[in-house]
Amino acid sequence: RFRLVLTDLRMPGASGLDVLRAARGADALLPVVVMTAYGSIDEAVQAMKDGAYDFLQKPVDSRHLMLIVERALEAGRLRTENVLLREEYASRYDFPRIIGESAALTRAAKLVQQVARRSSTVLLLGESGTGKELFARAVHQLSDRARGPFVALNCAAIPETLIENELFGHERGAYTGADSRRAGKFELAHGGTLFLDEIGELPLAVQSKLLRALESGRVTRLGGSLELDVDVRVVAATNRDLQAAIAGKGFREDLYFRLAVFPVEIPPLRDREDDVSLLASYFAASCGVEIRGKAMTLGPEALSRLRTYSWPGNVRELRNCLERACILADADEIRPQDLDLRGLTGRDEPVETLATMEFTGSLHDVSARAVSIVERRMIGEALTATSGNRTKAAERLGVSAKTLTAKIRELGL
Repeated sequence: RFRLVLTDLRMPGASGLDVLRAARGADALLPVVVMTAYGSIDEAVQAMKDGAYDFLQKPVDSRHLMLIVERALEAGRLRTENVLLREEYASRYDFPRIIGESAALTRAAKLVQQVARRSSTVLLLGESGTGKELFARAVHQLSDRARGPFVALNCAAIPETLIENELFGHERGAYTGADSRRAGKFELAHGGTLFLDEIGELPLAVQSKLLRALESGRVTRLGGSLELDVDVRVVAATNRDLQAAIAGKGFREDLYFRLAVFPVEIPPLRDREDDVSLLASYFAASCGVEIRGKAMTLGPEALSRLRTYSWPGNVRELRNCLERACILADADEIRPQDLDLRGLTGRDEPVETLATMEFTGSLHDVSARAVSIVERRMIGEALTATSGNRTKAAERLGVSAKTLTAKIRELGL
């Protein structure tokens, strides 16, 4: 494999810009340095737009050239590593900050890095608060579409009657109040990436139209007859079990297979225990700077409490916890009393899990504790995913709202 491309601009048969585009087409992160004795500002701008690492004017000082080559090779070396988890790469290339060293997170980041340079549709799977949008933005930033728009739409946040309008737009007069033409998210994302969050909440009536748009690359505005070509890479995300939704006739199987060309599972924070310390320290420092003007630190006892908590709200809940702690702390070090770990449990103590449960007592007692742990976790996750909406949470759990309310009281949630 090539580690670097160094090319002249004007050559017989093909130009350096052709070489640049071919090299970037083969490997979007391959560094390419273009040199010329006849370069114009326009050509330099075009080369940089096409992804050149640098554009050098001849005659080139050999020491300067070697410095550029060394830097380009270093950039190429970073490409072979898991770039999503490297702080310097994130800051240098304006990547979303993804923090962690656990095997589960490393696998997910590596998969995202591998698929980003392709045009395949990506389906991000994981619980609410795990950072699926960060991974979606990473797919965009690592792709050839990085200079194009990144457009996000939360399918669960839009009323069912308006979601089609959000996706495809409308013509003037399409319905009462449509006083002007409006472009939809597909049009706005042309040349870039469209992120469809909570895709599992998309109404069935709209799913078939989304499928057609994905397969044909064309959309039609509401009230219009003209099909519009759109060049969009779709990244979808969900915290629902889409296979179960398909079995329950709530999600189209053909749409699922169209979206799940490349599924990536984002691990929950409880499966990343070693990452809690890294994330907590990062949030304490960043929230401290934002709130108090200086980085905060975590005391060993506070850090220990954070590591034993189950984090049903995942990374989002951890960040919110540290933000509150930065506000409440009396000193530059966060202590246990500054932490509010009650969350969805209603208790200011670490949550018991199946892994930490003691198997003492009668079979009936142990079984009852295990059932309580499972119910607490599933209900907590459902409430988190639905922003506390008990009706929607009950639907996700397959129970009545009355049963869910009774369980919430029984478990002290």
